[in-house]
Amino acid sequence: MTDEINDIIIRAKEGNQIAFSRLLDRFWNDVYGFQLKRTENENDAEDITIQTFSKAFDKIDTFDDRFAFKTWLITISKNIHIDLVRKRKKNLLDSRRNDDAIKGVHDDALSMEDQLIQEQNLADLLRDIKSLKPHYQEVINLRYFNELSYADIAEKLNEPINNIKVKILRAKKLLAEVIRDKR
Repeated sequence: MTDEINDIIIRAKEGNQIAFSRLLDRFWNDVYGFQLKRTENENDAEDITIQTFSKAFDKIDTFDDRFAFKTWLITISKNIHIDLVRKRKKNLLDSRRNDDAIKGVHDDALSMEDQLIQEQNLADLLRDIKSLKPHYQEVINLRYFNELSYADIAEKLNEPINNIKVKILRAKKLLAEVIRDKR
């Protein structure tokens, strides 16, 4: 099994997308299960697992094959979770400080200017989404505009849920690149 995983890792380092999918399929449950035990929250576990694979695939060239790939993924996952906990603690402390400073009632109604800006931003975002390949447009639309779960999208598109997660992850990265390139 180790030789097979090493071959897949070598192909992934060469940029082979099928190899990335195989690694995701092979190790998804290990990382997700690890995070589910740590966080005791399915959404957090799923988000951290997605971030783990994203980071691992971005940095696959740094993987040292003297160590187990699963251990490397779990270490990345653990560090992402630690960062998340730190960020939440900081946000909690900041919000407590801000609560003392805010005494008035906050008006959530958008001003006419804010509404125009929001509509313009949405139009720009939709244009940027349309620049993506059709299968990425579809998963973004289903996830963020139709607000379907990963499972519902997988069922609708008749694809494995892990493929849907990877497609959404890639679509978000590509969309971020499109937006960043415009700036």
